Amino acid sequence: MHALKKNRPLRRVTLAAAGTVTGVVLLLSLKPHTPPAVAQASSPSGQSQSQSQSSGSSPGGSSGGSSGGTKSTGTRTVTGDTVQTRWGPVQVRVTVRNGVITEVTAVACPQENPKDREINSYAIPQLRREALAAQSAQIDSVSGATYTSDGYRQSLQSALDSAGL
Repeated sequence: MHALKKNRPLRRVTLAAAGTVTGVVLLLSLKPHTPPAVAQASSPSGQSQSQSQSSGSSPGGSSGGSSGGTKSTGTRTVTGDTVQTRWGPVQVRVTVRNGVITEVTAVACPQENPKDREINSYAIPQLRREALAAQSAQIDSVSGATYTSDGYRQSLQSALDSAGL
């Protein structure tokens, strides 16, 4: 006679319970991913004019001049540090005109796969709008793009520091 026939219902319950316990133990033994720490690339503190001009075209076509130690006159384009996130590098370029942030451009953001491109296609414009509205790096993260938001914020802050804001 077969082991799981109706004349021995206790055996069937015992096997079901043992299978359930085994499944729970296997699930609990899996280790969750630990997110890596966000590492910021070290660079010299004056990563501004010369690098932003050499790294491609600048928005608006002008990189303008700075008036030395004054932060409130002239137009200045500054590129922030490259921040390595879990999904890839994030880097921001800021244009400051007379002490006001007039343009924020993402120079680098994760683009390795279609999901990265999809997430960043809505996250980067939203982060840009918030930065322009706040006139600082104190902006909210975009839901679903936390790592990119954190990298954007850090790179934006380093660019603002280099611009003297």
